[in-house]
Amino acid sequence: MAGFALKVKTKSGQVVVNGLTPKSTVADLKHKLSAVTSIKENCLHVLAGYPPKPINLSVGDATLETVNINSGDTLIVEEKQATQLLKLEDSPRHHVSEDTVSAGILMKKVVPADNSCLFTSIGFVLSGKVDLTCSSYMRQIIAETVSGDKDNYSEAILGKPNPEYCQWILKPESWGGAIELSILSNFYGLEIAVVDTLNAIINRFGEDHSYAHRVFLMFDGIHYDPLYLEPLEGDGIRTIFSAEDEGVLEQARELAHEAKSSRQFTDVNKFTLKCLVCDCLLTGQVQAQLHAKETGHMNFGEVA
Repeated sequence: MAGFALKVKTKSGQVVVNGLTPKSTVADLKHKLSAVTSIKENCLHVLAGYPPKPINLSVGDATLETVNINSGDTLIVEEKQATQLLKLEDSPRHHVSEDTVSAGILMKKVVPADNSCLFTSIGFVLSGKVDLTCSSYMRQIIAETVSGDKDNYSEAILGKPNPEYCQWILKPESWGGAIELSILSNFYGLEIAVVDTLNAIINRFGEDHSYAHRVFLMFDGIHYDPLYLEPLEGDGIRTIFSAEDEGVLEQARELAHEAKSSRQFTDVNKFTLKCLVCDCLLTGQVQAQLHAKETGHMNFGEVA
């Protein structure tokens, strides 16, 4: 069949693979992907769809149409030994909801305050579990995206020269924020809605791309945690929602207002802070960031 093409995303960029048909086999696909990615066939890890789901590559004579791969699909191709993030084939699929209205209570999952809380939180909403190893992989995605697009990621945007930023974000003590959220939203094809408890608003990364699915994080001024839905009936939490699910979005808005009214935030620009680890008193965001970098302490509270 003429015109059968697949978009292939890798850590180094995106390519288009031609020369296959719906009757081509998984073995044919693996051969093509190995050729364009330089990843050995037995190390290929391929995901497709939104949210990304792993494709079973173990049956070599299965046709592409039987494994639901169609022309125009986007495949995310990773190397197995480097993939610690989306082991969805090992996880129950209960964390994904296709319903446009999900019944349950939106709740926060607390993740470690270790400078990688943003990446750990995104890993949780993608896989339904806390995986502290996913941060290095995400940092690499971000560094390679920024390095490969110096026009859009200039010093004016990054706050530092492009090469310096790329070295910085790879360090485990570097914090993620809006730039990193935007890149990861685009990479995974998901809207990431961040509940800002300081300002009682929701910042939606990827909203302009009309992605089919949405995930939720909470940000208190310093720390990110993932949000999940505890269903009223049945087993298993929900972390990925239809973008048409207005009920969960409204719950997130209510959560933002509740958190602000009960002062569940750390305004590092306006308040005196206390390190809850060593009781050191700090003033403003600069001092808090410097203290965190020097000591590794990440838990702060406001001083009345």
